[in-house]
Amino acid sequence: MRSHRRLRLLTPFLSLPLIAGCFSSGGGSDSGSDDGDGSRLRVALAFPPAENLSPYGADATLLSRLGVTEGLTSLDANGSAAPALAASWQQTNSRTWTFTLREATFQDGTEVTADAVADSLAHAVEAEPAPAALSGVGLTAKAGNDRTVTVTTDDPDPVLPLRLSSPSLAILAAKAYRKSDKVDPVGTATGPFEITEVNGTTSAALDRFDDYWGGRAQASGIDARFIADGTARANALRTGELDIAEAVPVAQAATLDQGTRRDTATTRTTSLLLNASSGPLKDAGLRAAARAAIDTSVFAKDVYEGYGDAGAGIYGPAVTWAAGKREKPVGRAAAEQPSGQTITLATYDNRPELPEVAQVVKEQLEQAGFKVKLTVREYSRLESDALDGEFDAFVLARNTLLDTGDPVSILASDYTCDGDFNIAQLCDQDVDAAVDEAAQVTDTDQRRDAAMAAEARVLGSDAVLPLVHQRIITGVADGVQGVVLDPYERTLVGTGTRR
Repeated sequence: MRSHRRLRLLTPFLSLPLIAGCFSSGGGSDSGSDDGDGSRLRVALAFPPAENLSPYGADATLLSRLGVTEGLTSLDANGSAAPALAASWQQTNSRTWTFTLREATFQDGTEVTADAVADSLAHAVEAEPAPAALSGVGLTAKAGNDRTVTVTTDDPDPVLPLRLSSPSLAILAAKAYRKSDKVDPVGTATGPFEITEVNGTTSAALDRFDDYWGGRAQASGIDARFIADGTARANALRTGELDIAEAVPVAQAATLDQGTRRDTATTRTTSLLLNASSGPLKDAGLRAAARAAIDTSVFAKDVYEGYGDAGAGIYGPAVTWAAGKREKPVGRAAAEQPSGQTITLATYDNRPELPEVAQVVKEQLEQAGFKVKLTVREYSRLESDALDGEFDAFVLARNTLLDTGDPVSILASDYTCDGDFNIAQLCDQDVDAAVDEAAQVTDTDQRRDAAMAAEARVLGSDAVLPLVHQRIITGVADGVQGVVLDPYERTLVGTGTRR
């Protein structure tokens, strides 16, 4: 059904150091430096490199989170496109945008020129599989003069500046592409920190890139460790081995001193996806019965121990504009009484809360009259089956604005007939029409209105039941300043992060 797939949820954290000032930061007073030139930061990340540090897959999030890569644009605190390597841009017609570059240098010492940027974007377009931000999008990039790049899309794309903020569209020097079978970001990116050593899937060392256009980082480097076990990350922070530990599990939050915990509302929603094309939940009445059976209040309160908000829609409270625009679900079927239908429910254990969420869902559905078989695996062993519709129900944690920052994009990818991440197997003409209408709107506020109207159609299908809007818990040691707490999960370490 889908010829190319990637593991799209394994590294949910992205960082673009440019926007460190746009979001809140954690930490106390500066503890001074080890060498008079800024201390090195000791950082634990939850997911190891999975694709040899390719910027086109899951590892794009690792690179940007560590302050290595950046794109032409970034996201600001309101979810709008902000300058990064492009200082400004303008739309010349419905399909063409011109980006003016700032003065910047790659980490190999070469200049960020229009030719280099156009070449880097061309490699992203040609990548197989395509980066998620380019799914269904055709574009070409051409250098104008030395400081301008013209990007033309096959079809009108009113959110192109948002799309180009994706970490998977990071700009790299020509040296990165010398090997035909690999893109190498080591020493070829533009961010404030440069990778100097990678030790397989266990650790990496980074040094400060002194010629960073955004200003010299206050930390002299980063010693990054990839620690999948959340308890181990929390323990390492508590014993003083770490300065920053990302994604502390809620079960470990209480083991940290209050002063070292930072919780941030995110654009990540944990939802129950119901197979709308095959199996018993193809019946809209039974999907409505499943929806009626789920008490969403228990997930934020009990499973997430207060580090979450009850599911309100596809877009949660961290999407600050959504609440005032949310519409009542449209087209919901009347609930039927379950009569012992067996449904297969699946989730993954990369996020430790999800199996517990799935167990609660199982119990609630069984109380309503369903029989439920629960499957829990590591995510990479589930995704293909989920996309093929092998399960009747799936508990998924999904960042609604991760790939592009555009609220319409996730609706198109996850809930339309041709969507490439449609685990719900939803194919509804009314939903497709609403999403297509929203995709044509260029004005930002009106596009958000249209997205919420489309959300009402998606929720009305009962193919997705939002359960909880997650808060991310970051462990920050005493004395550490400038850790970037980003609701879009696109930042962690910036130029001002230090100890």
